[in-house]
Amino acid sequence: MTATDRTPADLLRSALATDPARPLVTFYDDATGERVELSVATFANWVAKTANLLQGELSAEPGDRVALLLPAHWQTAVWLLACSSVGAVADVGGDPAAADHVVAGPGEFEAGLACSGERIALSLAPLGRRFPAPPAGYADYAVEVPSQGDRFQPYAPVDPEEPALIVAGAEYTGAEVVERARADAPALDLTGPGSRILSALSYDTWEGLSAGLYAALAAGGSVVLCRNLDQLGEDGLAKRIESERVTATAR
Repeated sequence: MTATDRTPADLLRSALATDPARPLVTFYDDATGERVELSVATFANWVAKTANLLQGELSAEPGDRVALLLPAHWQTAVWLLACSSVGAVADVGGDPAAADHVVAGPGEFEAGLACSGERIALSLAPLGRRFPAPPAGYADYAVEVPSQGDRFQPYAPVDPEEPALIVAGAEYTGAEVVERARADAPALDLTGPGSRILSALSYDTWEGLSAGLYAALAAGGSVVLCRNLDQLGEDGLAKRIESERVTATAR
C-alpha cells in the first residue's frame, strides 16, 4: 500500500502491483461446506468485470447509490470494490427505494423491487452458480458478469472526497474509508504483509466491513471471511485457524 492511495480501489491497485499472487480473500460458508480462495489478481479481475457491468450495462455514474442487500460474502466484497472503482456509493443494506441500483441476494429480492433502477440478483450458491431462472425483475449476475472486460477504466476520475460508502446510517468518503481502515489495522493485529485475519462479523457495520475487508487490504494482509461460523464448533475453528495460518480473529 502507498501513501497516495485515497480510495479502496486505489488500495486494490497497489496490492495488485505489489504481489498479485498472494491470497486476499478466502471465503467459507459452514452451512454449505463452501471454500473459495481468491488471490489479489483473481479478486481484482472479478472487481474489474463487475465495475464494467456496473458502469457499462447498468449505466452507473459517480455519485449513484447502489443498495447492496447482501451478507458478508466474497461476492459482496467484490461489489464494494467495484462501486469504489466506478465512484458509486455502496449503500450496505440501504433502502432500495432511495437507490439508483440494487444488488440483492436470497431473501432480499422482494424488498429490492422497490428500486426503480437496474436490479442485479446474486444466487450466492457455491461456485457462483446461475439461477435456474432469475428472480422476476432482476438480471442474473452469474450470467451477466463473465462476458465483461478484464480491465476497467472509469469514464470519469473518482474523487476521494466524495461519498463512497454508507453503512449503519453513517456515510464515508473514499478517503475516509482508507484512513479509518489504516487506523483500524493495528488494533485488529493486522501488522503488514503476512497478516491474516479470520472474520465472522456481519458486513452491516463499519467494524464488520473493516475486519472483513478494508483493514486487511489497507495493511497488505488478507482475510478469511467466514459465514455461519457458529456451525463449525470450537475444535473446527482451531483447525481452521491453524490450516489457514490465521494471525488474528474478529468474531
